Amino acid sequence: MPTIDLSHTIESGMITYKGLPAPIMCDYLSREASRRTYAPGTEFQIDKIEMVGETGTYLDSPFHRYAGGDDLAALALSRVANLACVVASVDPSAAGPAIRRLPLDAQQVRDKCVLIHTGWDEHWRTDRYFEGHPHLTAELADWLVEAGARLVGIDSYNIDSVHTGERPVHSTLLRHGIPIVEHMCGLAAVPTTGGRFFAVPPKVKAVGTFPVRAFVLV
Repeated sequence: MPTIDLSHTIESGMITYKGLPAPIMCDYLSREASRRTYAPGTEFQIDKIEMVGETGTYLDSPFHRYAGGDDLAALALSRVANLACVVASVDPSAAGPAIRRLPLDAQQVRDKCVLIHTGWDEHWRTDRYFEGHPHLTAELADWLVEAGARLVGIDSYNIDSVHTGERPVHSTLLRHGIPIVEHMCGLAAVPTTGGRFFAVPPKVKAVGTFPVRAFVLV
């Protein structure tokens, strides 16, 4: 089946979320140094990565918001892999940054992964990406829960507004066990219906957020 990659590439020094540190990537064991350990003609590269969970395209589990929520290790694969998905395209230049409704009805959302395509990924790694980004409203988050969404993703800086310290969309979705994927890209290439979505993080205990290789099979 054709595969559409929806993840940004992670590079040393890049900023995903303003105010959080960039990832640092370096050698733990270089190829040159490994030659002293292995047989002649045999060499390996062992890398060291230091980063926060909010790096690149990442998934938020309920533990990210709630101490008693499921962490990455507790997420069943059925919640993050092989999900039937639907794409909702919204034009922020016409509607403004606050997304109050989607061009979908509740029947289209039920038991689906909902991917919100705003086109904001075109500003990735620019100052514009951090300013006036498209985000959902608290009311829309309530509607997604009531409609039966299984996962919600967006190609924007944050699924919430960041003008205040409140995060109603995170709070509502994660309280109901609905994972969130932020900083996606390439959603323009995904058909509105018929795709199968995957965003599987490593099985890490007591961690709520981690980068994923998000993709859709069509």
